[in-house]
Amino acid sequence: MATDSTSDIVRGSASIVIKRAPADVFAAVSDITRMGDWSPECVAGRWVAPATGPAVGAKFEGDNVAKLGPLRLKSLGPLKLNELGPITVKKWTTTSEVTAYEPGPVGQGEVRVFEFVSANHSTWRYEFEDHDNATLVTESFSYPPYVGKAKFFYETLGRRSKSMVGALETTLARMKTALEAQETADQQP
Repeated sequence: MATDSTSDIVRGSASIVIKRAPADVFAAVSDITRMGDWSPECVAGRWVAPATGPAVGAKFEGDNVAKLGPLRLKSLGPLKLNELGPITVKKWTTTSEVTAYEPGPVGQGEVRVFEFVSANHSTWRYEFEDHDNATLVTESFSYPPYVGKAKFFYETLGRRSKSMVGALETTLARMKTALEAQETADQQP
């Protein structure tokens, strides 16, 4: 897990090793219609016509949801509430454009990239490297820092960049579980 919000650009990343070939993992990740299966924030995705799949310049929409919590509470008199939430605090749809799409075999020391810019604001990047017959996937984000009231709301109260790194870790863990289970199912007679 890594975050860097001390520079002009806010950045975060997370990595995981998935026991699947890099080309298989790349194909799954670059099919944004599957992102809702893994991400706690991007709950659905669809290509925007004329795009029907990933390519540089292709556009897609992503439906997103931000949740707060669960919040841990102390007992409130006769009420014995221990936990509240998670609570949905925001829903939105963004249009994104693919800015890098490099499918193909991954040789030793090579990196393949799938990257897109969301709503002309956040850059999302996936890097795929061969890792002993498996794939090291690194997911990262970067965006200009919030200023004024938005900075107070998103970063001070909401700890947005920190929560985004947590979402990256969750996404990658779910992706690993799903893709490794698919590999096992594919090997069954």
